Formats: sequence, C-alpha cells, structure tokens
Amino acid sequence: MAKVIEGLYYSESHEYVRVEGEFGYVGITDYAQSQLGNVVYVDMPEEDDEVTAGEEFGAVESVKAASDLFSPVSGTVVEVNSALEDEPELVNQDAFENWIMKVRLSDPSELEKLLDAEAYAKICE
Repeated sequence: MAKVIEGLYYSESHEYVRVEGEFGYVGITDYAQSQLGNVVYVDMPEEDDEVTAGEEFGAVESVKAASDLFSPVSGTVVEVNSALEDEPELVNQDAFENWIMKVRLSDPSELEKLLDAEAYAKICE
C-alpha cells in the first residue's frame, strides 16, 4: 500500500502540495513513484517560471516510462529541488521528502479543489 500523508493536498494526477505559509512544495506521490519504478530523470521548471493549476510543469522519467507532471496549484516557482538533478532516484527513496518545486501560491483557494489524504487513498486502491 502506498504511503499517504495527512495534511497534504493531492491531485488526481498523483501530485501533492505541502503548504507552508504562502508557499507550496509540489512533488509526486509515493503511489506515483511506485508505479513509475526507478526514476532516472526529473524535468523541472526554472525559478521565476509561472505555473498554472492543472497545466504541465515538467516530467519524470523512469526506466519504464515517462510521465508528465501537472501543477496542483498556480503561482511562481521560487525554488526547484536541485538535488534531483544529480540524484533523481531520491524521488523513489522518499517521494514526500523530495519535492520537485517550491511555488509562491497566487490563489490559495485552488487548494479547496484538491483531494485530502482520505480521498486520495481511495483513488490509489
């Protein structure tokens, strides 16, 4: 069973956002990394890029497949997880610890459209 963490917001496309103040840390869920297998590359946006909820912001490639990433929130990218450039497999080790981008949220009300842990866990069953 894939790990799901309470207090995070989830999208049906298997991204999560952890909110801290005006920022959201976005990554892929444990379920997503387990479906992909060994991650070999993470395509991330640039700092200062604008992302829009529901739109593509990058991709994750594994030995099995490539999967587009869709932002669960809108805002400005303030940081990307540069550790993933050299060690994309960190996503497999702990998908929730190894977020992909940090976004300054432009519309926090978008979070209300996302799933809570319980609803997301049902999708993964």
